[in-house]
Amino acid sequence: MLTVFLQFLFSGLTVGSVYALVGMGFNIIYNATSIINLAQGEFVVVGGLMMWFFSDSLHLPFIVSICLTILSAGLVGLLMERLTIRPLKSHDLLLMIMVTISVSIVLRGILAFKFGKDPYDYPAFSEGDPLNIGGAIIQQQTLWVIGITGLCIILLYLFYNKTIIGKAMRACAVDTTAAQLVGINVSRMVMISFVLSAMVGAIGGIAITPISLMEYDNGPMLAVKGFCAAIMGGLGRGRGAVIGGFSIGILESMTAGYLHSGLKDAVALVILLLVLFLKPAGILGSSAAARLRKF
Repeated sequence: MLTVFLQFLFSGLTVGSVYALVGMGFNIIYNATSIINLAQGEFVVVGGLMMWFFSDSLHLPFIVSICLTILSAGLVGLLMERLTIRPLKSHDLLLMIMVTISVSIVLRGILAFKFGKDPYDYPAFSEGDPLNIGGAIIQQQTLWVIGITGLCIILLYLFYNKTIIGKAMRACAVDTTAAQLVGINVSRMVMISFVLSAMVGAIGGIAITPISLMEYDNGPMLAVKGFCAAIMGGLGRGRGAVIGGFSIGILESMTAGYLHSGLKDAVALVILLLVLFLKPAGILGSSAAARLRKF
């Protein structure tokens, strides 16, 4: 019984890692712009498919492929902000959200045209037999996914708390007008937030694709799960997205294992409804107006 539980637990931690990264991507943009970027899931897909393109199609070295993939995703985020968000100069949040949905549809169409409808994968980051942990058989890539997520969490914490740009982005999150008055280029911070969010999403796609095949239309469901993770932890709270992502991943895995696999995708939506009804600010949120003060 313990073996089965551990098997489901590690499976949940693996997918939960990706949900956490997507949720953090939502928060990065939300804190700089108050926009809910519903194209966040497409960044994960871009990461997985571009990694396949560079590594398996062009046969570039592994490290080079990773770097080019992350840079490509960052470029997508940059173009999204420069071509769709910045030109509008609108404070209508609903309009901005609709724009991100449009971008999601366009990106999905481009990916379908370039890669087709076939699923893609590539070899795991390390070779070797699966690990036996408490009787549970764990793929080595699972540990890579969890480890990479942990590294991203640490790097984002250091970025927001130890760098000038990170502190400037936190200032924009607290009060945009005050940030402008002290000389912070808010427009540049918004641009950086989109680039950083796209890179974080791409890292999740790179890590998970060797385990879970990547297809051009995986983005919307990833966006839903990541958004639920962000809401569950408290929209704008970096640590909250991590807690929400791992919680949803584990609950999904347990539901699929102990109840029925068909119920798996409903878990995140049920959690979202419960949070909105019982604690709209999320687990770490103290009020409806609470936003990121500190990562």
